[in-house]
Amino acid sequence: MGELGAFLKIEREGFVYRDPAERSGDYHEFLERRPDDELAEQGARCMECGVPFCHNGCPLGNLIPDWNDLVYRDRWQDAIRQLHATNNFPEFTGRLCPAPCEAACVLEIREGDAVSIKQLENAIIDRAWEEGWVAPQPPRAETGYAVAVVGSGPAGMAAAQQLRRNGHAVTLFERDESAGGLVRFGVPDFKIEKWVVQRRVDQLAAEGVDVRCGVDVGVDVTVPELRERFDAVVLATGSRVPRDLPVPGRELDGVHFAMEYLYGRNRWVADEGFRPAVSARGKHVIVIGGGDTGADCVGNSMREGAASITQLELLPEPPAHRPDERTPWPLWPQKFRLSYAMEEARTAAVGEQDYAVTTTHLSGEDGRVTALHYAQAQPAPPFSPVAGTAGELKADLVLLAMGFLHPEQELIDQLGCEKDRRGNVKAATFGTSMEGVFAAGDARRGQSLIVWAINEGRQCARMVDRHLNALAVRGEVGSGNTQPADSGPEGPPRHIAGAVPAGR
Repeated sequence: MGELGAFLKIEREGFVYRDPAERSGDYHEFLERRPDDELAEQGARCMECGVPFCHNGCPLGNLIPDWNDLVYRDRWQDAIRQLHATNNFPEFTGRLCPAPCEAACVLEIREGDAVSIKQLENAIIDRAWEEGWVAPQPPRAETGYAVAVVGSGPAGMAAAQQLRRNGHAVTLFERDESAGGLVRFGVPDFKIEKWVVQRRVDQLAAEGVDVRCGVDVGVDVTVPELRERFDAVVLATGSRVPRDLPVPGRELDGVHFAMEYLYGRNRWVADEGFRPAVSARGKHVIVIGGGDTGADCVGNSMREGAASITQLELLPEPPAHRPDERTPWPLWPQKFRLSYAMEEARTAAVGEQDYAVTTTHLSGEDGRVTALHYAQAQPAPPFSPVAGTAGELKADLVLLAMGFLHPEQELIDQLGCEKDRRGNVKAATFGTSMEGVFAAGDARRGQSLIVWAINEGRQCARMVDRHLNALAVRGEVGSGNTQPADSGPEGPPRHIAGAVPAGR
């Protein structure tokens, strides 16, 4: 794998980012691609590890050393075959995944020295699209069974694609006006431009998936209709119920959940004639929550021209380096990472990030928020206020980005599916308590990473396919199309032991 000893001679070079002062003035992606010769050098750094721990770090089980080596050897078309063998949408993960694979890289034993896996993944798929190597793969034959996938986020899209490639008639339902879930409406364009999402939606349609947007399953299509028309149902509705802030003053105008704001901003970027209900322009913005959603609120507020932006985190500030006593290699390290958004806000001298802060109450005038009152939080649950540390921040807009609790409950209840103690769909092996109903992604496992969502969709599709095959054995006739499918490519060759074609 790679060049013998290259990791000793070649320094790690990660993503190239556009200048913070420049990129904060537009909504274009801020990642840039290195030249192919530099990427080949980075691929050469991959060691011939006895045990490639990056496989374990990646929920998809990506064949990372293989495509690192192929990039090094300038075999890009083989590299995309390897990448697609385990990952339906590597341009999603290459842009949005935090890369637990890199945390598990053997070279990361020396902190900060991991192979730049995420950068190589992103470059492989971007070049594959540019070269025309990504094409629809319709099935060679129809099974006659029909599947409804509810929710078009990464889990739903992955499940739909896998099921369609196995010959089932698939209908992908989406409540919003466009497919993609939070990748479309929650994640800003400067992290992933929406044409990147749309070309995958177009690929699904070209493969024969019936993509139906603006359809609220349980309302526009009733549960009895759903069960009558389809032989199996996949719930991939995400974890969309946000965690609230139960403090006095929560009811004031100007206090919003993060997704209320982010959905409006993404719709505005797609159509400048759209008028969002929530705006940060000229306001003193407080973002409560230090994760990716909070960072995206900061990034959008920057681009809108907020007067000031303060991001508050309940937990103590993490250490600058991996704490081996808490998260030793190859675990994901709990250490400080400056977000792209706070880098932009600090560069413009309008941003501040504070840790170990708990909100005690909000106050306002004429029904609108004007101030957030806080105290320092104790370092352990329940993170109670520390006496004598009270303070106040000016606030015209407060955005709650404290994570999500569980999926919306109405459809789950209508279907009669059991739930776990957290309110997620109970589906240990993707099958729910209701025959023929399956669950995948955040709706099943709770709020998680995009790479887990794609893995869940793929694994759920495998279990649905097994269920439908059992129906065929029992002689039960499906409700889907029984006409021959269009002929299509056979998928990537099995050029290494154990490789799984993308259509399986």
